[in-house]
Amino acid sequence: MPELILPTVLLHTAFLECRDEWGPGLHEDGFGIKAGDDLDSPEGFAGWVHRRLHLTHRAGEPCPDEKHVSPRWIVEDGRVLGGIDLRHKFDDGIGHVGYGVRPSARRRGLASWALAEMLGEARALGLEQVLIPCLADNVASARTIERNGGVLEGVRRLEHVSVRRYWITLNR
Repeated sequence: MPELILPTVLLHTAFLECRDEWGPGLHEDGFGIKAGDDLDSPEGFAGWVHRRLHLTHRAGEPCPDEKHVSPRWIVEDGRVLGGIDLRHKFDDGIGHVGYGVRPSARRRGLASWALAEMLGEARALGLEQVLIPCLADNVASARTIERNGGVLEGVRRLEHVSVRRYWITLNR
């Protein structure tokens, strides 16, 4: 049974296996990886996890700045299957939610389940609606968002890619 957990140094090897399955690059949506993050060394990984947890915000508390996120890993039987981030403040470019599931764990409904769980957290934070973008050609992600109530606003060109933009209204 999968679960959503906070990032942890205890799953360093499992995280690296997940990341390596995607191949080189920074395309693992939902993990908040930035260029220059050292994920390979135990020290670098611990620092990255610490920074991710430092940004974590608890529902019901005031959100002091725009950097707060709720990072979660999708984990099952000690394997990191993916990640999902809920950004608490609106960012027109990247939206409120980003997620990704490693290739070998796709087509199991994990992204849809994780998104539904994070929408519950968004409600608890008092958000009335969330913006979730996905690449225009990512039909699976578009369906995941639509299954969770996403309504297509349109498609925008951002830098070198086209992105579908979906809004989900959070009924209380």
